[in-house]
Amino acid sequence: MANHLFDAIRAGATPEAAFIEAAEGRSWTYGDMIRFSGQLAATLSALGVQSGDRVAVQVEKSPEALMLYLACLRAGAVYLPLNPAYTLAELDYFIGDAEPRLVVVDPKSETGVAAIAQARGSAVETLDAPGSGSLLDRAGGAAADFADVERGPDDLAAILYTSGTTGRSKGAMLTHDNLLSNALTLRDHWRFTSADRLIHALPIFHTHGLFVASNVTLLSGASMYLLPKFDADEALRLMQSATVMMGVPTFYVRLVQHAGLTREATARMRLFVSGSAPLLAETHRSFAEKTGHAILERYGMTETNMNTSNPYDGDRIAGTVGFPLPGVSLRVTDPETGAPVPDGETGMIEVKGPNVFKGYWRMPEKTAAEFRTDGFFITGDLGKVDERGYVHIVGRGKDLVISGGYNIYPKEVETEIDGMPGVVESAVIGVPHPDFGEGVTAVVVRAKGSALDEKAVLDGLKDRLARYKQPKRVLFVDDLPRNTMGKVQKNVLREAYADLYRA
Repeated sequence: MANHLFDAIRAGATPEAAFIEAAEGRSWTYGDMIRFSGQLAATLSALGVQSGDRVAVQVEKSPEALMLYLACLRAGAVYLPLNPAYTLAELDYFIGDAEPRLVVVDPKSETGVAAIAQARGSAVETLDAPGSGSLLDRAGGAAADFADVERGPDDLAAILYTSGTTGRSKGAMLTHDNLLSNALTLRDHWRFTSADRLIHALPIFHTHGLFVASNVTLLSGASMYLLPKFDADEALRLMQSATVMMGVPTFYVRLVQHAGLTREATARMRLFVSGSAPLLAETHRSFAEKTGHAILERYGMTETNMNTSNPYDGDRIAGTVGFPLPGVSLRVTDPETGAPVPDGETGMIEVKGPNVFKGYWRMPEKTAAEFRTDGFFITGDLGKVDERGYVHIVGRGKDLVISGGYNIYPKEVETEIDGMPGVVESAVIGVPHPDFGEGVTAVVVRAKGSALDEKAVLDGLKDRLARYKQPKRVLFVDDLPRNTMGKVQKNVLREAYADLYRA
């Protein structure tokens, strides 16, 4: 029977070829992957998982966890990855909303999760990082020659919950073709072949690590070093035999700070990709100076997979996310009217293509509100297209600051502050202000040893920005709050400084 995504993975798999090299010398071939994912799929079926059922998975990263994702595809299930850091209260919402047939958790969490899951009618099995647990015990006796459940292009493959910084988290419904079409586009755009070996240090409960890194590798017949987390020493060691690394900006900041990052150390590598959060232009420049490699930055989101990419051949410009990928249409519109704006002007980014999700799980009204009548998805990201056609992300729509009736785009202010000597990075937010509605507020991380103070920053901006864009206050912190993918959590900053201008 046809299984849209897994059939494509199987077609590119050479059974004896290497697929995964993991910690402690464990390794898997593509043949191992097909056999073991078949055993797991048979186990899911024996546990009552049927076509279209959700399987929620909150486990540590491991080869077996990646095989479980593939097993869900083969069993016709809808894979629902959950961050291991989620609390029981958060899990209660996700399990209640998604109503999974099965919840797979780390054995350490079993007792608490089981109480929630069983109250919702979900079965519970366990899987830990070393590759043991009740699910694996069951799979050990299952047959490997599983007959894949038929799934078509428009059938659901996964539900990923968005971060929920405003209101409750929404489950983005991703189809087999959303995932397959995007992975094939990226494979071709980034020139992946079976000769590639990826350094995979990303989490696999998120689009970047699960779909971009893993699916592109699988559909290329390439191999990967599957690391539990990023370690600069280990990454540099693996660069002697790897060809590609995908990471978040934090990875590259750590590498730039490492004495071992040199042209010699990265000579065998052909591609470094960054995403999930904005890469500072300074990090881009420093990395290029030390290695001769220009990091390739791209832009995507949970609901759309990848939308744009800097070119493989051609200028990879710091501070931009390149051009729309083949098959993806992108436009910038006035957030109020939806009318397209001219190149160079900031507005709302909207996208359309086979990568764009089916909608939000059990939220038809929210889904309808996020799509234009002509099928374009309103991303919530503010951006612009420059004269060369490169896309620039200015910030999230919810991060827009409206002060005294003026719209202020935080990125513009942050760029000026980040360019000052003694600044590592900054985040600009709007917080309640009695006179202006919102007060423009800059939160700055100073370089070690810097004596930079509030007056120096404000003085430096006087001739660089219109008065209404200049911060009312500049605050200094040791680090900006970030989520697991390295994105600055401006909602946390807004909450922390909510009373700053209150008398």
